[in-house]
Amino acid sequence: MQLFIPKDYQSVLDVNQTEQAIKLVKDFFQANLASELRLRRVTAPLFVKKGTGINDDLNGIERPVSFPIKDLADVEAEIVQSLAKWKRMALADLAIPEGYGIYTDMNAIRPDEELTNIHSLYVDQWDWERVIRPEERNLDFLKRIVRKIYSALLRTEYLVYDYYPQIVPQLPDEITFVHTEDLAAEYPDLTPRERETRAAREKGAVFVIGIGGEMPNGEIHDGRAPDYDDWTTASMPGYKGLNGDIVIWNSLLERAFEISSMGIRVDKNALLNQLKICNLEERKELMWHQLLLNDKLPLSIGGGIGQSRLCMYFLRKAHIGEIQSSIWPEEMVGTCHENGIHLL
Repeated sequence: MQLFIPKDYQSVLDVNQTEQAIKLVKDFFQANLASELRLRRVTAPLFVKKGTGINDDLNGIERPVSFPIKDLADVEAEIVQSLAKWKRMALADLAIPEGYGIYTDMNAIRPDEELTNIHSLYVDQWDWERVIRPEERNLDFLKRIVRKIYSALLRTEYLVYDYYPQIVPQLPDEITFVHTEDLAAEYPDLTPRERETRAAREKGAVFVIGIGGEMPNGEIHDGRAPDYDDWTTASMPGYKGLNGDIVIWNSLLERAFEISSMGIRVDKNALLNQLKICNLEERKELMWHQLLLNDKLPLSIGGGIGQSRLCMYFLRKAHIGEIQSSIWPEEMVGTCHENGIHLL
């Protein structure tokens, strides 16, 4: 059981206050995110047909929850693992113009998650996607969008402080951009997670660029599916990747705390290259991939922002189960109860 108990932990808010604060954070942040990125809310699916290529493969090893559909001759459906690829189809279907986009509530079940303070079987996030121009497929544009998201985070943190003065803001005024290759060169003896911890502790908030591609030392910082984020292309010589993670320092848990994975999405060339690297070229024949290869999908940037994680951080909670209702090992439930962690 991987469970961290902060020393002398006591929740700042009781259960009733917590439920009210969760709504406050979610309502305010999504409105600010939509305003910053020019997004409008859409309705999203909970499940998609298996074998279409629409579902997100995450790191490629997680098993999606699936079930047969009786009225469709037992065709298999899968609970979405994220909406990374579905959103590009939605942009095309809704004819969203360049510079504008969509966001939605994504709810998923990930049965292979290792249950910890920050990992649950139940995943809830804001999934967003925005149409971009060809000339915006570069690192500078990616950083511009990250800064917009971070400004919404700062405003939300201050709102929480305004309502609950005992929760003092901790985020730095600016987010720092670091590349996985630079972290590997600076800390060659550390694991990728340990490198993120060093950077987050030092800077308070970082955007780690270049997730999924092989670095000069032969390592891969973390896995990414080959068919949504572009992790092989970049505008800067020597660097690969037009994607990354927003990672902040969680002083309560004493660890790096990822709250968002995002990036500029693959174009045709990046898709073909990344499928080849991953030995998954047979995916070219899937429905979603054919749409992209035949210019039926717009160029885009997008990502996911964890709803429960965001609330967990802003409300200074030690366990994600204090924000969402899920299933936990009995030993974890008992230990949490003994240490003042009230799991919903």
